[in-house]
Amino acid sequence: MTTAISVKNLSKKYRIGEAQTKFHYGMLRDVLVDTVTAPVRWAKSLAGRSSTQLETAKHYIWALDDVSFDLDEGKVLGIVGRNGAGKSTLLKVLSRVTEPTEGTVTVRGRVGSLLEVGTGFHPELTGRENLYMNGAILGMKRAEIDSKFDEIVEFSEVGQFIDTPVKRYSSGMYLRLAFAVAAHLEPEILVVDEVLAVGDAEFQKKCLGKMGDVAQQGRTVLFVSHNMSAILRLTQEAIVLKKGQLIKRAPSPEAVDFYLASGQAETGERLWQPDEIPASAAPFKPVAIRIKDKTGKIMDTVRSTEPTTVEWEYQLDAPVTGLRVGVYLNTMRGEYVFTSFDTDDAKQYEQFGARQPGRYISRCEIPADFFNEGRYYLGVNASSFGVRRYFMDENAISFNVDIAGAPGTQWPEIRQGPIRPRLNWRIEKLD
Repeated sequence: MTTAISVKNLSKKYRIGEAQTKFHYGMLRDVLVDTVTAPVRWAKSLAGRSSTQLETAKHYIWALDDVSFDLDEGKVLGIVGRNGAGKSTLLKVLSRVTEPTEGTVTVRGRVGSLLEVGTGFHPELTGRENLYMNGAILGMKRAEIDSKFDEIVEFSEVGQFIDTPVKRYSSGMYLRLAFAVAAHLEPEILVVDEVLAVGDAEFQKKCLGKMGDVAQQGRTVLFVSHNMSAILRLTQEAIVLKKGQLIKRAPSPEAVDFYLASGQAETGERLWQPDEIPASAAPFKPVAIRIKDKTGKIMDTVRSTEPTTVEWEYQLDAPVTGLRVGVYLNTMRGEYVFTSFDTDDAKQYEQFGARQPGRYISRCEIPADFFNEGRYYLGVNASSFGVRRYFMDENAISFNVDIAGAPGTQWPEIRQGPIRPRLNWRIEKLD
């Protein structure tokens, strides 16, 4: 079988913070000083005493670190990992959006990419013009694009605005058209990065269906998602990335189980490290999330018959209006159980709709007789609805549930489903 993508010893290094180009717009005096001291700095670097070298580890981060794998034509490969694991960087290198620092990438066939909302779109061009431009970039002839045009517009549901400059599109419209173009123009290789992160439930379902169609057509697909159900449904194999390194490649069920079971907090508490918080989260800074039993003790295993408290601690370095912080409860296979935010109650939102700088804790209580047996994990989200997402971690912490004494435990069979409610039943004899 022909290899579609070959990645050998791939590494990508990024500079952290401001570029150290002190004299880019410097005065003549600065340039002269720099020129005079250059031999001294050169001599120090040869001796291994350069301050620049000593500070390198602080100023750079390896987003990818010696990653190698091959992918055959017609295969669908899932890519999973925490935020900051290097997933998006890998796709950007494969799509030639950015160049690798070390290593080689060989790609056979034209690549269609959906890396983030609006990637590859020119804001001043209309939806129609961007559609044709993207097709041309893929090497397609106008007749090929013409044959797909109506299908793309229908799928995207932006037909009314197809001749409007895309700079006037909402993020949802951007996503619809971008995904429709990437999925319908039939590149040999399709690269998709978290397409389900934006959009309503109906469109997410539509995207998953189209992704399934693309996979069945025998095209090569690389698919990044935090939705484990989507990974299991659409991919045959998956790789797990952690801090830029490929730590696992296996059939998707095995890789997903490995990812969800590894790196989890075993104490019922998760503390975020500075390198896990993107700069874009500011002024929001997550501190910790904790799982507590009814006595307030931090626990990795909670009892189904008792209430459970979820406690999320965070810092605001500036005022934030419209902030809501919340959790997504999921099974270990990525099936959503519920979503809840701390300002879902209108009175709570009125009181905390605008939050001043400071340290906060948002707590919620999950009632007794709710969970079924198993292991669950919580994702977290901090956002201003319709305005901005500050921070998100789809796999923040996990915990076990002990069902001793739960409804129906006198029966030996395994109860299906993620919840095990104690419902009020009444038995009435009619005659």
